[in-house]
Amino acid sequence: MAHHHHAKGAEFGPFTFLNPTSRRYPLSWKPPGEDSSSEGTPGKSNDLPKPVEPSTKKNDELRAEEVQRLYRTRDNRKGRHAIVVAPTVEKGKYLTPPSTSTVKETLKGIWRMFSTYPYWDVSYLVAIIFTFGSVIWCINAFFVWLPLQDPSTEFPGEIANAGGITAFIGATIFEFGSILLMIEAVNENRSDCFGWALEEVLEENGLIRLTPDGCTHHHKNKKNLVGKGKAVEGKPSLGVNMSRGRPASKSASTWTWFPSWDELRTHYFKEVGFLACLAQMIGATIFWISGFTALPPIYDRLTTVAAQNGAYWAPQVIGGTGFIISGTLFMLETQQKWYLPAPKVLGWHIGVWNLIGGIGFTLCGALGFGAANSGCVYQGSLATFWGSWCFLIGSAIQWFEALDKHPVDIEEGGGRISDTQPVA
Repeated sequence: MAHHHHAKGAEFGPFTFLNPTSRRYPLSWKPPGEDSSSEGTPGKSNDLPKPVEPSTKKNDELRAEEVQRLYRTRDNRKGRHAIVVAPTVEKGKYLTPPSTSTVKETLKGIWRMFSTYPYWDVSYLVAIIFTFGSVIWCINAFFVWLPLQDPSTEFPGEIANAGGITAFIGATIFEFGSILLMIEAVNENRSDCFGWALEEVLEENGLIRLTPDGCTHHHKNKKNLVGKGKAVEGKPSLGVNMSRGRPASKSASTWTWFPSWDELRTHYFKEVGFLACLAQMIGATIFWISGFTALPPIYDRLTTVAAQNGAYWAPQVIGGTGFIISGTLFMLETQQKWYLPAPKVLGWHIGVWNLIGGIGFTLCGALGFGAANSGCVYQGSLATFWGSWCFLIGSAIQWFEALDKHPVDIEEGGGRISDTQPVA
């Protein structure tokens, strides 16, 4: 039986004063009898390859000379397990699934969005809730913008009543989604989870097949939303710390509403993803005030400009700024450096679209201060329109991402996988 271990890999992150957001761990194996000691890195998996009955290579499987695990903090929150493989036309050491970036696999992923409903997966719920909220905001945008663009389409009470009520519903849904996003962040998997099973193919000595299996994230546990992961025989306990300096606590394996101050100070405040979720929740909470004051009975009582500016427009600007900060941090979390875009990563696109959406919502509030000017009113309503659609695009990508638990990226051009290659 072959043995394997994960050697210590390279770490990346957009900010040197915060924790790394991505790491690479080469997956290596040695024949029996050779030293198979591990360096004890977080990338280590305790499973030895299991012998399987001889089977021919599946049509879509790839032969690979090298496999690397891509650990990303965003993926860890979402229960995803990314690998990058260097395919070879020769024998190779590994059999891996095909690239998940092809048109065929992407279409399968889109079909998965409409055919699977893992309601117990908090990451899936977050994506669905934000998608639904974004649809409500798109409807709201039609109510407030279309009558200005084409007055003949307006019906009585469209802007004040229909627009106000849908704004309240949309803001409430965003607030609920942001709370779940925070719960997801503080219930990240504390134990190492490789998420792939290694099987030795008996018909070819030393050939190892990688298959998606063995995940210990809470996302697969149908008995709870977050908290305990699905127990896997032979896996380390769920209380094992993932990163250096992280405090051990019972929250490593059970549900937690909010971490302790010690955990916040020593770990979470140094996590880009947690700071993004925090900015999102604070922004959504303040933004909800403008959704509440948008309700017709309340807005009608805001009779002075000062009252409208303070209770309606200002929360939009402050809340929208929170969305901008959140989208920026979510985008940067996926990058190896703060100045290097990562367009090959789904999470990067989610951050970008949410950032643009946040700009639209903030502009709407900022232009509202000039409500006496018809041009400001029109552009503010239009900003809500395109901002809502940006949020919808970002949420749809997040929906796709939440169901794509085992992404496989292909190293182009052959040769060894470079540590400087953008994390895919």
